[in-house]
Amino acid sequence: MIEILSPTELDRARASGALVARILRTVRERVQVGTNLLEVDRWTKEMILDAGAVSCYVDYAPSFGRGPFGHYICTSVNDAVLHGLPHDYRLADGDLLTLDLAVTLDGIAADSAVSFVVGDARPAGSAELVEVTERALEAGIAAAGPDARLGDLSAAIGTVLTGAGYRVNTQFGGHGIGSTMHQDPHVANAGRAGRGYRLRPGLLLCLEPWVMADTDELVTDADGWTLRSVTGCRTAHSEHTIAITDDGVEVLTLR
Repeated sequence: MIEILSPTELDRARASGALVARILRTVRERVQVGTNLLEVDRWTKEMILDAGAVSCYVDYAPSFGRGPFGHYICTSVNDAVLHGLPHDYRLADGDLLTLDLAVTLDGIAADSAVSFVVGDARPAGSAELVEVTERALEAGIAAAGPDARLGDLSAAIGTVLTGAGYRVNTQFGGHGIGSTMHQDPHVANAGRAGRGYRLRPGLLLCLEPWVMADTDELVTDADGWTLRSVTGCRTAHSEHTIAITDDGVEVLTLR
């Protein structure tokens, strides 16, 4: 199902997006060398509950995971790129951490992800991985708007990723969002312009380019959730929730 929000629902989506952005910003500011991933999960839980919101992850049990997820935020480190299950691990100097968060507030969900290097060390290639996902996200957003087609967004994202020399996995990508976290349509991170569903005002989409340094193949961790690069290379992931409006596009999760 593709859900189109009313103006009133869009106002609620703005509040959800602002909350997700605030929590991610706060967690990123708190994270330092030595922070335990379980602390990150606890901070996130406290902020979600204090805001009167509901986690989209705790009870999440899709076919591709060993559910329910049971935690409040995805914490993917280094070779982990998606669905990183928080566990008893203390972050080291130079770790590349991705935080991915989705919450529902007043019946509308929002979803966002950010990757960054922890501490002062700057391992080779880490900054480039993050930067290319951020540029690809910006390109996808720029391609969106009323009457654009899904393929326009996918093509814009994929052009940036492949142009920087990365291979693109299309198994996981962006998605529609609204009263639930994951909805149609799927937004692949590569595609052909001019193809696919025509965007309409009131549509919410999550765009989420992600890359792995030297592969496009994933392996599932023993925890049944965390997706890692098959070669053990580093990874990065950037995501925003956007709304298609009469005038263009609005980013709801700006930090």
